[in-house]
Amino acid sequence: MNEVGVVFYRFSLAWSRILPDGTLNNINQAGIDYYKNIFKELKAKGIRSFVTIYHWDIPTALQEKGGWLNPEVVDWYVAYAKLCFETFGEYVDNWITINEPKQICHAGYGLGVYAPGVVSNGIGEYVCARHVLLAHAKAWRLWDEKYRPIFHTETTIVLDSDWYEPATYSESDAIAAETKRQFIFGMYANPIIHGNWPKVMIDNIAEFSKKQGFNESRLPAFSNEEIELIKGTYDNLAINHYTTYMVKSIPEPTYEVSFDADSGVAIYQKDSWETAAIDWFKVVPWGMGKLLRWLKHTYGDQVFLISENGVSDRTGTLRDQHRIDYIKNYLSHLLDAIYDGGVNVKAYTLWSIIDNFEWTQGFNGKLGIYYVNQSDPSLPRIPKDSSKYYANVIKTKCLVDECV
Repeated sequence: MNEVGVVFYRFSLAWSRILPDGTLNNINQAGIDYYKNIFKELKAKGIRSFVTIYHWDIPTALQEKGGWLNPEVVDWYVAYAKLCFETFGEYVDNWITINEPKQICHAGYGLGVYAPGVVSNGIGEYVCARHVLLAHAKAWRLWDEKYRPIFHTETTIVLDSDWYEPATYSESDAIAAETKRQFIFGMYANPIIHGNWPKVMIDNIAEFSKKQGFNESRLPAFSNEEIELIKGTYDNLAINHYTTYMVKSIPEPTYEVSFDADSGVAIYQKDSWETAAIDWFKVVPWGMGKLLRWLKHTYGDQVFLISENGVSDRTGTLRDQHRIDYIKNYLSHLLDAIYDGGVNVKAYTLWSIIDNFEWTQGFNGKLGIYYVNQSDPSLPRIPKDSSKYYANVIKTKCLVDECV
């Protein structure tokens, strides 16, 4: 990180490492000491800490009780967050309560393709989302009232969103694209900013649930007290963005009980778009700029952080010109959104510094600007060409070799 010249480092704490059984009855001091050593080393190097409290690793003991589908998870999480605030507050420059709730709930408790692998499509992700939002809100309120006056740092949640572009210029496709954006991003942003689910979600899921024979909507409602609790629980909007989809309306919804069917639209990616190592990962730089402009148009003059953006490959090649091109082109559209679109972007986080573990891809999807030799027991970090390019971007604030 010193070689590249980064000014902050984003990393995660592990709930399961700090509290192996998920509760304060069993605090792992070795885990706490491990993180304190990282914090101290970062501080010594002049690198700020941008820290995520929860990144998908709910302790097994809590998952056996239902995990994010159990209403008690809200209090379990807040107790863990409180311990993190008290233990690490003096070291942390920016807190993130939860990373990518859409992936936690849709992939983990709907489709079941991410841990903990619960398949409850069209039901589980909505219960999970409600609990995640309440857990975030209670933790944020705790920080705001008790710890912000002491440490004077900011706290937010990280939301991920691809860009959803209308397939044609028709009004129906424009409506379809906006509906998909609300189901993907608005599902979490709308409660945090405005206090409740997006109206299109409330209406669609209520209508579909009735036609499917449910006695009430599959989307659980918030009480008035919960709406006020959740509303306004952010200091800025942190966004993870990687790719883009085209969206088209469909003449008749399927009424299948599923999250994707509830939006009532169809999405696809163009074959002509460059593909990265992961099948769904198409390189579409202009999507970055369109997403940022839409965020400003939809949610007003917020402060935005790009908390993840990067590209994968399968080999970890050191001559990674494709990654240099990706960084250059995505940052170019980000700058256009700032200077031409008036979007207030405070920070950009390249994902990632080293080749890391990418969930279902394991170590096959390599996103780092440093290669990690997994066959060497010492796991040496070897700089790729992109590390040199990115170091020059940080140093010169310029996307080309020579600024003009």
